Amino acid sequence: MKLKRYFVFLIIVSFVIAMVPLSLAAEGEKININTASVEELAKLDRIGPKYAERIVQYREINGPFEKPEDIMKVKGIGQKTLEVNKDRITVD
Repeated sequence: MKLKRYFVFLIIVSFVIAMVPLSLAAEGEKININTASVEELAKLDRIGPKYAERIVQYREINGPFEKPEDIMKVKGIGQKTLEVNKDRITVD
């Protein structure tokens, strides 16, 4: 019985350890605000589905963003949101 618990514990620990690099990679992932989907945009900090949809609508109406700072032209997105995401946002 102890051996079975130990084995299950090892599997769980191995899984958690394996997932850490994947989650860190997602946090550092660059997101192009000119081409990203709503789901991709929602991965940005402080951007949920509602704001992600606003970003997509903004670029459909106004054309592509010229620089990452232009994301602040979207209603509800301000300096704080830009600051926490500035290393992850791209327009290339």
